[in-house]
Amino acid sequence: MTTVINAKLGTAKGGVARIWLEGQKLIHAGLRIGAQYVLKGDSTSKRVELVAVEQGAELGKGKGIFTVSKRERNGVVSPLLEVRSELLSAFFEGCEKVRVAIRAGRILITARQIDVKIRERVERLKRKLAVRERLAAGSLFHGIGALDKALHKGLLAAGVAAFVQVGVELEGEYLDASLRNNPEIWSEGSVAINSDIRDVYLGGAVPQLDLVCGGVPCTGASVSGRAKNKLVHAEDHSTAGTLFFEYLEFVKATNPAVVLLENVVPYANTAGMSVVRSVLGSLGYNLFETTLSGPQFGAIEDRHRLVMVAVSKGISAADFVFPNTHPSVVPGEVNTLADVLDDIPLDSPRWKSYDYLVEKEERDIAAGKGFRRQLVTGGSESVGTIGRGYAKARSTEPFVVHPQNPQLSRLLTPAEHARVKGIPETMGHGLSDTTAHEGYGQAVIFNKFEAVGVAIGSYLRGLPMPSSYYVPKTMVADVGGGSAGAESVVKGEPVQAELLVA
Repeated sequence: MTTVINAKLGTAKGGVARIWLEGQKLIHAGLRIGAQYVLKGDSTSKRVELVAVEQGAELGKGKGIFTVSKRERNGVVSPLLEVRSELLSAFFEGCEKVRVAIRAGRILITARQIDVKIRERVERLKRKLAVRERLAAGSLFHGIGALDKALHKGLLAAGVAAFVQVGVELEGEYLDASLRNNPEIWSEGSVAINSDIRDVYLGGAVPQLDLVCGGVPCTGASVSGRAKNKLVHAEDHSTAGTLFFEYLEFVKATNPAVVLLENVVPYANTAGMSVVRSVLGSLGYNLFETTLSGPQFGAIEDRHRLVMVAVSKGISAADFVFPNTHPSVVPGEVNTLADVLDDIPLDSPRWKSYDYLVEKEERDIAAGKGFRRQLVTGGSESVGTIGRGYAKARSTEPFVVHPQNPQLSRLLTPAEHARVKGIPETMGHGLSDTTAHEGYGQAVIFNKFEAVGVAIGSYLRGLPMPSSYYVPKTMVADVGGGSAGAESVVKGEPVQAELLVA
């Protein structure tokens, strides 16, 4: 019989590592009371073995001899083996437990799989940082790439280059737009996957990543999403409710050093987020969460988001610190909508009466509902959240009032929509107005996640979050994939892995 024990790695007097094994399970695995063992280490396989000493062998007075003793409780005699050794300390530094496998009296001690994974990702990250090799990122629910573009810009500003090794997006038009408009975040070694994440095959040669980021779709977690779909729980949503599970499966398979998740603020209190916290904690990550707003980072859109950054144990003893603002935000300076508006002619067909929205608002008021039209002017200092369906002219999203005729209003143009979020307008090139609004509506406040990228990069390099920063032009040129002189900035081109769609 084989017995496997995940044993606590304790500390004896003098700081020496200690393992304590006892019980009937040892008898069934072949341990004999009175048997003696010597401890041997294999540095190549990073394991320690207790080798049985033949009866009558000359043992001498040297250290490293361990004898199986006995303990009697309630009339039951069981073997007991205590192992104390500096060898355990050297091989399993930082481990809380070790895996002890016993069969036919042979005892093999190895690190638990989770500790192996932690050590592997931390060593991989530190090696890349030391030689200035680009970090490999995984992007889930990629959209048009705004989150990744912002994070990569921030990481560069902190002196850390990265690229999207694996990008997954369901909508082909969004993925095409990112590949076309964000060349700096992609590489020849990238794997672009146009697929439902539930169909992504995570068997075989799955690439090991350094960073995984994404915003799990919030359709079932947002206030409007729950109301529209009549959901009691966010997880009840037919398509988006369980996507946090695929997110976690991807993290587990790719073993990144850093994980980032963003979502609507109510997602913090969902069962899905509780599972995310629990699973990431069990996988060896320290979790940090906050809520960040748009105006806090100089954006006109007042979009608040839950942001979670999970960093692997073993990277740093310090806590990760979120940024409070963006260096481009000047204290006391007030931005208004006029700063981002296009010069739309007063007789443009974009100006409409939207009679059906006026009538709906009247019905809502009569019914005691809280829904109101969001009418803004050039003097407005902020606008509410603009979502994916903005082009449908929904009643609660912002409409710009005509400067001369208050009965008329219009939607923001796609370029204006990008500007209120601080997103580079180039990200919508080649898209129809409707698709551009969809892409921007699902995107993030750009400056916010650029600042988060700086915070992550600074943390990984053991540096404090800078009060101001800039992106060196040489680094920007290199990330596009192959500018002259790039090796002076970052090195390494990861081998493309086979990540298949089932």
